[in-house]
Amino acid sequence: QVQLVESGGGLVQAGGSLRLSCAASTRTFSSYTMGWFRQAPEKEREFVAAISRGGSNTNYADSVKGRFTISRDNAKNTVYLQMNSLKPEDTAVYYCAASLGVRVTTTRFGYNYWGQGTQVTVSS
Repeated sequence: QVQLVESGGGLVQAGGSLRLSCAASTRTFSSYTMGWFRQAPEKEREFVAAISRGGSNTNYADSVKGRFTISRDNAKNTVYLQMNSLKPEDTAVYYCAASLGVRVTTTRFGYNYWGQGTQVTVSS
């Protein structure tokens, strides 16, 4: 069982930046592909970004390419999401997820463990 705890959410003005962190309680963090998803009110949970076990491969949703960067520090059991040039449409609860699979998957069904989420609100 892996526990994931997100932090770093908050209220920011459009054009601003936030950095989300997700700490994992496992000794085998480097064995997991990690992802970030988000869910806005009355919308489906959607893929944001994912990173491979070693950090060499990443994948992004088209809506965040060029603005968001996913990274990980396996020594600290932590994955990050740097969010720049934020827009009001980025407002959502952001979830961290861990996958036992090898592929950098974009579907939420490919992830085995989930955090509780952190709220990101972008004002216009």
